[in-house]
Amino acid sequence: MEGTVFTPSLEGMQHIRSPQGEMLTKPFLDVCKLILPVIDKFGTAMALVKRDIGRNTSRLEKKYQSDPFRYNYLYNMVKEEYECKSAKGSTSCTNGILWLTRAMDFIVELFRNLLAHPDWSVTDACTDAYGKTLKKFHGWIASSSFTVAMKLAPDRKKFMEVITCKGDVRADMEKFCLTFPPYLEENHKFLYPHRVKREE
Repeated sequence: MEGTVFTPSLEGMQHIRSPQGEMLTKPFLDVCKLILPVIDKFGTAMALVKRDIGRNTSRLEKKYQSDPFRYNYLYNMVKEEYECKSAKGSTSCTNGILWLTRAMDFIVELFRNLLAHPDWSVTDACTDAYGKTLKKFHGWIASSSFTVAMKLAPDRKKFMEVITCKGDVRADMEKFCLTFPPYLEENHKFLYPHRVKREE
């Protein structure tokens, strides 16, 4: 069967865990990046989310590349920063993992809305997803910026036509929404003691 826009990220998820079940840094970051082409289809509405994802994946990749063996496991970065008491810094990798995970929570919720509410516009789906995920962590400025951006979301019919050029997109979107959340939930559970303050 021909692949869809979700195929690369779905295939990438098969490599996120080590044989021992630990979260691997590079495969996790790769999956986050592989979903970006889908986010691109939302146009300007997703510019802020895409920027945040790109910024945080770059920060984490830079750390990983500094010592691939040492940081092969994603949580090694957090453990090291926690021991050095730098985990709560705004430029820490702990902060990067947290905000990357939150952004992915938003993306998953957005796709869930598109699947569950065929009568909703893309703006409706984005607004509801934002309210359930990122909004509670954002201050007034960030929240206002997102609200304005989401009003620029594309027409639903045109958006679905663009991403449905090949394969069974609906089935793969549903599979993405079922397969990826457990990894995000594991991140939240591990990061809970190191929560970062909300964005101003």
